[in-house]
Amino acid sequence: MEMSIDIFGFRALWSPYFFVSLLVITILYFMIVGPWRHRFTHSEPTSIKTKVLFVLGMILLYLCKGSPIDLLGHMTMSAHMTQMAVLYLIVPTFFILGVPNWLWRVFINLKVIKPFFKFFTKPLIALVLFNGSFSLYHIPLVFDFVKTNVIIHAATTSVIFIAAFFMWWPLINKLEEWNTLSGLKKVGYIFADGMLLTPACALIIFADTAMYSTYTELGAWMNALALCVPASMLESMNLTGPQMFGFMPPLEDQRTGGVIMKIIQEFVYAILLAKVFFEWVRKEREDEKLLDEQLLKPQTN
Repeated sequence: MEMSIDIFGFRALWSPYFFVSLLVITILYFMIVGPWRHRFTHSEPTSIKTKVLFVLGMILLYLCKGSPIDLLGHMTMSAHMTQMAVLYLIVPTFFILGVPNWLWRVFINLKVIKPFFKFFTKPLIALVLFNGSFSLYHIPLVFDFVKTNVIIHAATTSVIFIAAFFMWWPLINKLEEWNTLSGLKKVGYIFADGMLLTPACALIIFADTAMYSTYTELGAWMNALALCVPASMLESMNLTGPQMFGFMPPLEDQRTGGVIMKIIQEFVYAILLAKVFFEWVRKEREDEKLLDEQLLKPQTN
């Protein structure tokens, strides 16, 4: 008889403390861009679109790390890869676009932040940092080790999230002084990003065996569950593995996870590529129009 994940309880399924933390951050955000805005130099009214993007980012972050998706990510590889794809390929874009430009300038120009930000958002470094950390994390030995300790796991996923943020910054930030990539360079950047992430996905998809003991061995699987389920609760349960919840066999689950990651990656990058291309074409037309107007303008003596 298949069991339901509801047996793990409300705290494990919905992470109420994490929800409260995100709620507090969201309230602070609205206070800073609203009533407290005048405390900052060069602040401007924040558009509804920008606020909506920030809230959507918070909702997606909670769904990835606070909803049952997080619990499922410790139980199956397919859920884990879905979580990773949304968390690293979608959520950072909402936060970059959901914070107004003036507030980004306040944050980036802090003496402690600016040198690090300037270094890690260089396109080549940002590409290597994110794809390297993501690929390293999914080496089976590293992955299984990270899943054994809540602090190590939180630190690792936080580092990769920050790296994902740096990776997205050169492509989509709206600050003129930080737009270092032209239209053609952005296209190349997107293709390079997709290429660098492919080996990790290919390793997961085309492996002949299930590589992660976290999803194949009972002891390692229980250690992973302990990251979000109280240990005392796990000890009282007679768990035998993910199959008792009706999930697919480990190898099939692993391959499905790799395919999901690749599909979401291609979908996100296709949207971004189309956006960059049309912006590039529009800018070229505007430049041509401006040049034509200058040529047709009567010369004055």
